[in-house]
Amino acid sequence: MPDLRDRNVQNPGRKSHTAGGLGRANPAPCHQLIYMSQQLAYVIITPYSLYKSRTGGILTRLITRTGLDLAGLRMFAPSAELVKEYAATIVSAHDTQDRKIQELLQQYVLKNLAPDPKTGRRRRVMMLLFRGDEAVRKVRSVVGNLSPDRRGGETIRDTYSDLIMDDDGNVRYFEPAVLAAPNVEEAERKLKMWAKYSDADGGILENVIAYPQGDASQRTLVLIKPDNFKFATGRPGNVIDFFSRTGLYIVGAKVLHMSTAQAMEFYGPVREFLRAKLKDGVSAKAKDILEKEFNFKISPEDQKALGEILGPIQGDSQFDNIVRFMSGYAPGEIPQSEWAKPGTQKCIALVYEGVGAVNKIRDVLGPTDPSKAPPGSIRREFGSTIMVNAAHASDSPENAQREFGIVKPGENNFKQVIEEVFGKA
Repeated sequence: MPDLRDRNVQNPGRKSHTAGGLGRANPAPCHQLIYMSQQLAYVIITPYSLYKSRTGGILTRLITRTGLDLAGLRMFAPSAELVKEYAATIVSAHDTQDRKIQELLQQYVLKNLAPDPKTGRRRRVMMLLFRGDEAVRKVRSVVGNLSPDRRGGETIRDTYSDLIMDDDGNVRYFEPAVLAAPNVEEAERKLKMWAKYSDADGGILENVIAYPQGDASQRTLVLIKPDNFKFATGRPGNVIDFFSRTGLYIVGAKVLHMSTAQAMEFYGPVREFLRAKLKDGVSAKAKDILEKEFNFKISPEDQKALGEILGPIQGDSQFDNIVRFMSGYAPGEIPQSEWAKPGTQKCIALVYEGVGAVNKIRDVLGPTDPSKAPPGSIRREFGSTIMVNAAHASDSPENAQREFGIVKPGENNFKQVIEEVFGKA
């Protein structure tokens, strides 16, 4: 293996005056200038990083240190064809990373992203899209370059990658943790490539996890709710880190802008529950207000009648609040013709797979009311009210299937985001 100890590696945090910040000095093409404020960058989380549950930590650093918009998420089980085509683009004269490192990355991709040669089982990777001004440079700066002589923990690769060498300068172990494009032109080229394969090789992955004989796996849905995306904070990644305690596997991922119609259908079963549950509370409050205002007494029978009238009204109001929180608009705030359009609020939809997935996720999540959630649960740590409570998780395998049908976590809006910037191939 090559001796890498004396190679000069550019400081990954250093800004360049080239178009992409970390690569070729040629002028940017016209379309690149047009989309400068909508530049797209990608990060691929490797199979090993997924296996070691480093997804949350990686996502946290990317969101908080770049300030970019998380525009897309998709799970891939790359085919041999995709891996071969992607690997062929890794060694590039326009990458500031040392060429020997590039060759090492190319070998890694061919060996570790391709299907297992013994079993034919495909491997999982997660691909993240970030959008914004100078997105490629910002992402690459946070990802960092690879060096056997790193000393700090500033970048993702400083913390999560490994490049271990023997005394003779030969590489003994190599794990890059993540993969990212070095410059704008190569980001575009590689994003178009992954978009081309995103239907066939991406989505909700099948048969990517080997289970002991007799173990029956389940799938469940998790929504990381809009309250985690109000600002560029590490909360989405932190929530994923909490879920990693379950030992389950992410097999589907999607950035979701829930429509008003989706929110109404998704939370539809809650509506009647709210209409019934709130009767006693609203009738008691109404009784107190009316007696104080008009100076007369209301009998228990009349109080109950008030509940029958006001409970459903209060329930519908609370239901509208939930729909607005998840999508951006309550049904009465926009024309019905716009109910099916993507909403203004952002979620992450994740599909977790494993033995006892539903109960394991619910245990880590905690009860709906954060004040009643146990210490160490997601809702205790990150929730504030019954509605603003960090995350949703399916409460049964049957409900998981119903919810999959509504939010469609396998839907390919990843490709759509790429085509919005670069056009269709």
